[in-house]
Amino acid sequence: MAMTMAEKVLARASGRDAVSPGEYVTASVDRMMAHEAFAACCGILQSTGVSKFHDPDRVVVVIDHWFPAPNVQYARVHAVCRHYAKKFGVRNYLGPAGICHQVMAEQGLIRPGDLVLGTDSHSTTYGALGAAGAGIGLTEMAWVLATGSLWMRVPPTIRFRLTGRPGVALMSKDIILHIAGRFTTEVAQYASVEFTGPAAEAMTVASRMTMSNMGVEIGAKFAFFPADAKTAEYLRGRLDGEPPTFGPDPDAHYAAGYEVDVSRLEPQVACPDDPGNVRPVSAVAGTKVDQFFLGSCTNARLEDLEVAARILRGYRVHPSSRLIVTPASRQVYLDALKAGYLEALAEAGAVITPAACGACPGSHMGILAPGEVCLSTTNRNFKGRMGSPDAQVYLASPATVAASAIAGQITDPRELWAGTTLG
Repeated sequence: MAMTMAEKVLARASGRDAVSPGEYVTASVDRMMAHEAFAACCGILQSTGVSKFHDPDRVVVVIDHWFPAPNVQYARVHAVCRHYAKKFGVRNYLGPAGICHQVMAEQGLIRPGDLVLGTDSHSTTYGALGAAGAGIGLTEMAWVLATGSLWMRVPPTIRFRLTGRPGVALMSKDIILHIAGRFTTEVAQYASVEFTGPAAEAMTVASRMTMSNMGVEIGAKFAFFPADAKTAEYLRGRLDGEPPTFGPDPDAHYAAGYEVDVSRLEPQVACPDDPGNVRPVSAVAGTKVDQFFLGSCTNARLEDLEVAARILRGYRVHPSSRLIVTPASRQVYLDALKAGYLEALAEAGAVITPAACGACPGSHMGILAPGEVCLSTTNRNFKGRMGSPDAQVYLASPATVAASAIAGQITDPRELWAGTTLG
């Protein structure tokens, strides 16, 4: 029986030869990731008398949402996480290494064909490496930690075929924003998504991570790219042995299929207060902005910082605005430092923060005041997401954020494009 990527993962994880959409399976989980929610999950287990994990070597703990601790409450949460990681024998306690999804990929904790569940909705990011990644709640994670498995329904699969060649200053963030705007944020509710086609194949792994990350913003349970030669190149040396390729069967059945010609797109902007409220940049150009944010698990990888540095080099952030840059991980921070990208950004007037979630979920390091407007590379712009419910958040690519930071208002990045190779 021919199967999609989601069906192949769930069939293997449930010990079956094949599964079909709508079936319920109990699937063995290959990797379990938790951020600060780990403390609450372990508290649930303790209250029910569970004294050990099913397999602590499958568990990864990353401290990222409130790091450095902004108050005593979260300092205490971090202490509890460290305590339980030691108590339950978690060898992959990675602490404050950066934003969880970036760190998981960097440290070779994602393998094509794996089922990976995390206490963060943007665990769909792992689909960029050919893994089935999904976010789950605290009680579900407590169950998975105790049993190593989870009951779930096999989702139908929707395929987005990306064709054409991206124009000047167009990034994968623009493509996924266009999809959210054109097809709505409901198009893939409890469905698996596969991004295919020549434009998808041409993307870097980092660009694919941006799109898989925002797969959840169109409702997706999983958001896959086939694991190809580029995936293998990225994973080589991070995994033991040769990285496997992984993709759908050629004659797999899809619930729906859509084609997106990326060559016809201009840079995109999601307007308040919905990631699906998307307009071309020309429609919102001139909107005054108080804060620009380049960060998050969506867009703060090395290529994102490179693009921003090239655009901002020789310019200054507008005096009426501020630009906050938060690298996705400690490794990205170091690589960007060595490459001179952070120097260029700092010379332009950007404030560089430690690698963490920070301003994205409104934790700290960039909270918005009432009435302020922010242009952000993050994945969500819900009311109150980044601070005051009376603030407004627009979403865009690193190129659009960098170009706009110079003008102090939303600006078409094609006007200042410094050029880069994102192949």
